[in-house]
Amino acid sequence: MKIICIGRNYIDHAKELQNPVPKNPLVFMKPPSALLVNNKPFYYPEFTKDLHHEVEVVLKIARNGRHVQPEFAPRYYEKIALGIDFTARDVQSELKKKGHPWEIAKGFDGSAVLSEFVHISDFEDPSAIEFRLTKNGNNVQLGNTKDLIFDFDYLITYVSRYFKLQQGDLIYTGTPAGVGPVVIGDKLEGFLNTKNGEQLMFNCNIK
Repeated sequence: MKIICIGRNYIDHAKELQNPVPKNPLVFMKPPSALLVNNKPFYYPEFTKDLHHEVEVVLKIARNGRHVQPEFAPRYYEKIALGIDFTARDVQSELKKKGHPWEIAKGFDGSAVLSEFVHISDFEDPSAIEFRLTKNGNNVQLGNTKDLIFDFDYLITYVSRYFKLQQGDLIYTGTPAGVGPVVIGDKLEGFLNTKNGEQLMFNCNIK
């Protein structure tokens, strides 16, 4: 099982971090040990003093395939979840200055929060899924997948050029603007807007 992540996939998020808007998807990976499921608490790592939340819609790959053509891309996902890509921003900044890979700032244990999955048919418009993240009850990130620079189908097509997609792989599709720091004691809650109204997808306590 692979955890494939897409960076800078919302224009406003790229701008808030003063990064250029990408011309192609920016792809990085997290190891399976990064997954944090079942609303387990997240333990603040000792190697960072600037941990940031990044809420994201997550695709679950439904079948194996490589070099997927655009017209077939919708066959490769049936369910989505909501997750957090935790980022040690201070560590990442230092690595970027040196031109080094980011993995230790992104792929540490527990850095990939993942909710339960919802079938894509549970959304009025699967290309315009509304989601949000609250911190201690206050909205901090509001997103809609209609604002993705590279949509779900494009990501499937692009990623499968380089990696064989396998059933159960996850694609974290990018975070909207509003990323920010968390501290011990914070409570993060993620919500998806479905046909049946808004659903609480996860809660994550920072310890």
